[in-house]
Amino acid sequence: MAAGGSYSIVEYFGGDGGYRCGYCKHETGNFSHGMWSHNMTVQDYQDLIDRGWRRSGKYVYKPVMDKTCCPQYTIRCHALNFHPSKTHKKTLKKVNRFLSKGEMPVERHDEGREGLLEDIKGRLKPFSSILQRTVAIAAGKTQSFLSGEPMVSAHEEGVHPPPQDPLEADHSDVQDISTSPDTDTTNSSAPTPAREDAAPAPEEKTPNVTPKPGKGADPSRPLGRKAKDIRKERRLQKEQQKQPEAKSSSVDPSPSKSSSNQPKSLEEFITESLPNDPLHRLEVRLVRSNPPSPQFKASFDASYQVYKLYQMVIHKDPPDKPTESQFKRFLCDSPLEAETAPDGPDVGYGSFHQQYWLDGRIVAVGVLDILPSCVSSVYFYYHPDFSSLSLGTYSALREIAFTRQLQKQSPKLAYYYLGFYVHSCPKMRYKGQYRPSDLLCPETYTWVSIERCIPRLEISAYSRLNENAHEGDACALKELGRVLVLHRRTVMPYVAYARKRKGSNDEKEVEQYASLVGQTCAERILLYRA
Repeated sequence: MAAGGSYSIVEYFGGDGGYRCGYCKHETGNFSHGMWSHNMTVQDYQDLIDRGWRRSGKYVYKPVMDKTCCPQYTIRCHALNFHPSKTHKKTLKKVNRFLSKGEMPVERHDEGREGLLEDIKGRLKPFSSILQRTVAIAAGKTQSFLSGEPMVSAHEEGVHPPPQDPLEADHSDVQDISTSPDTDTTNSSAPTPAREDAAPAPEEKTPNVTPKPGKGADPSRPLGRKAKDIRKERRLQKEQQKQPEAKSSSVDPSPSKSSSNQPKSLEEFITESLPNDPLHRLEVRLVRSNPPSPQFKASFDASYQVYKLYQMVIHKDPPDKPTESQFKRFLCDSPLEAETAPDGPDVGYGSFHQQYWLDGRIVAVGVLDILPSCVSSVYFYYHPDFSSLSLGTYSALREIAFTRQLQKQSPKLAYYYLGFYVHSCPKMRYKGQYRPSDLLCPETYTWVSIERCIPRLEISAYSRLNENAHEGDACALKELGRVLVLHRRTVMPYVAYARKRKGSNDEKEVEQYASLVGQTCAERILLYRA
């Protein structure tokens, strides 16, 4: 229960039907459980996403991992230990060149997003008709409960769960991750000819024998060596020669960059090469979206216009599809309560928009949830004119840096959640490049490093990631009777509700719901019963 004494209130929809998959395009292969959240505390949502749930607007869903065609694994990045890859650094330098000098990269197709575009388009369609019917009754349900008025169920109104998983975050761009700069490109199988700077062959014990044809290399000549090893040896020799010179040249020499083994931090890469007076000024502003702050309200139309352009140009939506009401439902409405805590970040917990202002106008927006243990990325959109800047990658890096900033105020807030990792869809594997990162085991709900998961996922799209066969779900359902329900404006355990509702046949549905949210959440969250 939240600090203010309020409960999370949900309606469970189940998830027996199969729907079109946005990843592999299977017409009936997508399976997920869903529930409508009228109200949600940040701790309850934190616990739910740590059991594989995600939200879109007020709809909360969980893929049926062992049944759906493209299993979606919750992924989190260890923000404090994150080090940008070669591609990440290139993106940061590209944006900084644009800000400092106005250099705009050559336009290119945003291949990394392609896998999600049709997925989103398919998901929006069923939401539009369903949520139009629910938005009116959903808005007042929590207030009805608090004021003592009877709540109207979505089931009573004839509303059913959306047949597709809702929107999820996407921070991809062209993500051809380069190999390590230390990768040796020489042909290791070919012998390297002896060079003048190579170590001489020993003169003693060298037999003066001419080998017969086909019997191997000439033992009278030096052994072949890799060019990489020779270069390394030469580098060491030069460093050894410089050491005595450095000692005698100065009493207190200033350390050079090469002498430091500390890599640059993410924050240093973000601000690297930016002059004091750049050609373009970029400002990142955090505004609370629920309840909407004055800053959010003042910038709402400008933010919506960027979203509309993004949908039309990037997603190829017709002009009448990305409506203002749709934008509100999916990217502004949130069930999360705004909360503050003594050990929490100064901005508080809840739902926010992180706006990217370039020279006084919004060019991109990241939709975020700030939770007790993480920053969770919900969605990201940008002005199509700036698509060549790889803003998807850039925003993810900024959000990781933001998580690190919040962690200084709230020590346990140390993770950045990127949504779902879909290994069976190659275009969605880019999320695994933000390392170190973990995937959530779908059976034990424990975290496993992605390096250990990938070999298993290469064999099977669905896999139990936890290798310990004896470990189970620590929050597995044990007592159905302790599940909290809300019935006729009264909070009661399920055992009391079952006695009151003689002949009630919803035990199977309640048991399924409780097993999915876990015993801990089931005893805190109110399950609405008509």
